[in-house]
Amino acid sequence: MISFRYHVVSLVAVLLSLAAGVVLGGGPLSDLGRSGKAPAVAAADAGDARQEAAFADALATQGATRLYADGLEGSAVVLLSLPGASDTTRNALAEQVQAAGATVGGTYAIQPTLVDTGEKTLVDTLGSQLMTQLPDGVVSADADTYTRLGELLGVALTTTNTQGTKPLGDQSTGILSSLDGAGLLSSTGKASGRAAYVVVLLGDEPSAEGDAIYAGLLSGLAAHSAGVVVAGADSDGLLGRLRAEPVAAEVATVDGVTGAAGQVTAILALTEWPSTKGGSFGASGADGAVGLR
Repeated sequence: MISFRYHVVSLVAVLLSLAAGVVLGGGPLSDLGRSGKAPAVAAADAGDARQEAAFADALATQGATRLYADGLEGSAVVLLSLPGASDTTRNALAEQVQAAGATVGGTYAIQPTLVDTGEKTLVDTLGSQLMTQLPDGVVSADADTYTRLGELLGVALTTTNTQGTKPLGDQSTGILSSLDGAGLLSSTGKASGRAAYVVVLLGDEPSAEGDAIYAGLLSGLAAHSAGVVVAGADSDGLLGRLRAEPVAAEVATVDGVTGAAGQVTAILALTEWPSTKGGSFGASGADGAVGLR
């Protein structure tokens, strides 16, 4: 018998593209004024599109708990925002984490200085100092500046143990305190401990010049966690470029997360880990709208 979960997932997959397209201007709304239709007809079409997009989000939200099927039960997830990331989207993702049976291990924000191409010396110097304070082999000795920093974030925030949170401990608090003091990272909420999974929420659109920074951070983070999902508003810009980089084989990527359907898709990618590792999901995902076996 085909399950309820299968039906809802299929519907979400079909409607996700519409939901994202309407929000981002890639759907029916983008044709307004250039479709040749009378204004009243075009407006009616746009209204229908909004209703259908709202239905997709409502379906995803209301069916989320059954879709997740407690797939993250007993686990923990850290939410890591990049500069300019939406607080509203981050909070919505936190709610979905809990709906999937997991706890939020902490919410953190990477500060602009960390991803500023002009601040590489600061990042490199601090990363080198912190690495020497750890036992040999914890962080790769030959890692580049940003992969090393990503590994330090992984050591401080994550664990490969998928059950519960692990205490931050002196090692974690030392790293986090140093990063905070240097203006590279801040905590945006109560931290309960290290978590197995990480959702990285993209924000402002940076220039391609800094792509190596983001790729390095993500690669380092993935090396110390059980799973990483990179979530963005759309598939253009940074998210699209990351999908073309080698790091895309180490993390899952999801677009369309400004809407509920995309947010649910991001958490579903974690519930299906590791089969979704390296997957590209969402309205423009090369591996389909939703990452389910």
